[in-house]
Amino acid sequence: MIGNILRFKTAVALVLLGLLTLLAGIGQKTFWAPAETVTATAPAGSTAAPLTVFDEKLRTMRDGTVTINVKGEGSFMLAAGRPDDVEAWVGKTAHNTVSGVSEDGKALQLTHAEGEATAPSPAGSDLWVSTENASGELKYNWTPPADGDWSLLLATDGTKPAPSSITMTFPNDTSTPWAIPLMVLGGLLILAGAALMVLKPKSGTRPGSGSDGSSGGSSGGSSGGSSDDSTGGSSFARRAQAKAAARNEARKSAAATAAVPVVESPAVDPKGVDSKGTQEKSVAAPANGLQRLRRSGAVVAVLTATAVAGSGVAAQASQSPAPAPATSSAAAEQAPDSPVLVDAQVRRILEQVASAVDAGDAAKDASKLEPRVAGPELEVRTQNYKIRSQVGSYEARMPVRATKLLTTVVTEKRSWPRTVMAVTQGEGNVVPQLLTLTQASPRENYKLVLTTPLQPGTTFPGIARGGTQTVAPSDKSGLLYSGEEALGGLGDRLNSAESAFKDKLSEGASSPYIADTLAYQADVAKSGVNGTFSFTHKVVPESVVVFRTADGGALALGRLNFAFDGTPKAEGDKLTIGDDAAALAGGKETSTGMVLNFAESVAVYIPPAGSQDPMKLVAATRGLTGASFK
Repeated sequence: MIGNILRFKTAVALVLLGLLTLLAGIGQKTFWAPAETVTATAPAGSTAAPLTVFDEKLRTMRDGTVTINVKGEGSFMLAAGRPDDVEAWVGKTAHNTVSGVSEDGKALQLTHAEGEATAPSPAGSDLWVSTENASGELKYNWTPPADGDWSLLLATDGTKPAPSSITMTFPNDTSTPWAIPLMVLGGLLILAGAALMVLKPKSGTRPGSGSDGSSGGSSGGSSGGSSDDSTGGSSFARRAQAKAAARNEARKSAAATAAVPVVESPAVDPKGVDSKGTQEKSVAAPANGLQRLRRSGAVVAVLTATAVAGSGVAAQASQSPAPAPATSSAAAEQAPDSPVLVDAQVRRILEQVASAVDAGDAAKDASKLEPRVAGPELEVRTQNYKIRSQVGSYEARMPVRATKLLTTVVTEKRSWPRTVMAVTQGEGNVVPQLLTLTQASPRENYKLVLTTPLQPGTTFPGIARGGTQTVAPSDKSGLLYSGEEALGGLGDRLNSAESAFKDKLSEGASSPYIADTLAYQADVAKSGVNGTFSFTHKVVPESVVVFRTADGGALALGRLNFAFDGTPKAEGDKLTIGDDAAALAGGKETSTGMVLNFAESVAVYIPPAGSQDPMKLVAATRGLTGASFK
């Protein structure tokens, strides 16, 4: 009777525990399932600043896309750039940095840096790979425009405070690793409880009985002791059998588990006290099994409760993004081999440069060039406009085209000044043209400094488009010559037909620049019987830029100053200059002498160290920049 009650209670307990466990597993997939996103808000009352920076670590805090919502008065912008570029542009300006998220995941962590109260407007900076403009409110999905780290800059016009109402929504971890195990465990517990109700254990053999269940003692009583001893039915034998049966039952009960909780009491022999003692010993074992059963049920209950509680904690924890690590210097974190521009930036910059040059060329107005042109190219085009305003037949400079873009050369040198190059051949470009652009400082835009047509029949050396190293002009590591030596050698080669670099620097059979320059100088010297003439081509060291090529060599670009000096041989002799030079000199004849100045834009390929090949002139052109009388 007692065994049936225990079996029933245990089965009910298993079914209830199974239901709870199953419910916990289902709950993790339904009503306890974590939210798909979590939102953190910038604290109110933060110190106002004209700029707000979003740390790059916020974007990668969670897998998936981070959404930023900004509200503010009037117009504002959000720009994406490399962390070191953003840091460099911000400079010494006071700013706030969204650096992380609080432990509960509900608040954004802001740090304030004191500094200058205003900054230039960041709109239109070449440092930004992309910008989003808004008025009143902006919702922005923060996705990386290319590999590597990216930060964001929020601002109005640089003078007003940046918007302070900011929320960021992060993807949440919706995984529920306990759900399936709990559902499986719950199902097994329910099945175990059901089986326990249906199945009954077999009854054991009574102690003291024979194999057929009959009593081991004699049915007839005899007054003689010898009769008991000879038949085995004496009280001594019965006591020995009862004790052995009790020991067997005790061993069976001690080995019983919660899965077999019911143990029936052995039959009580009404004949003697010894059988009663056996009964008492036999009942003690099932009591021990019951204690084990209760402890086992308690353990299952505790484990189930722990799993349920743990799942709830996990669901809650998954809703809170971990705080961002402490922010270190963005410039130090930025990988040194990241190209300074991505392809989208190069194309946008080229379009703006080409547009500015077109406007200047059409109006013959150098002021229209200044936002995007500088250095030798600004000097040459300015003088070209002046000459063309007086000499209609004077040839215009080759137009600058953003397309067709043949290749780009982007430096990995992340300090300033930065130099990049593009090769284009659009309408009006008879041959491909090398466009060299330089950014002097973070808050300045790239400006065109050299336009150098490729020499006919020349192959442009292979340079990785994903970014390449730049070499100091005086560094010849792994090269036959340094950049300064290469361009200096070209200058010496142009000075004299018998230069020491005659066999060290060549040009193709269809590349005429060196040959034409030497022929022009010889013709002037021969035909100018009234004067003495000299020609010098000197490299401008600060203009030299050197890019590594794929074969271990390098491409050196820069400017040579070409001076043409003439002096009359005798008193009364006069020298005559052309109409183009006269437009700059203010006259055509001089009896005191004259000086013509040209800017030469050149590019020379330098073979790697150990090569037996000569250097090659890849591109060259010149433009008149000045003419004066002595």
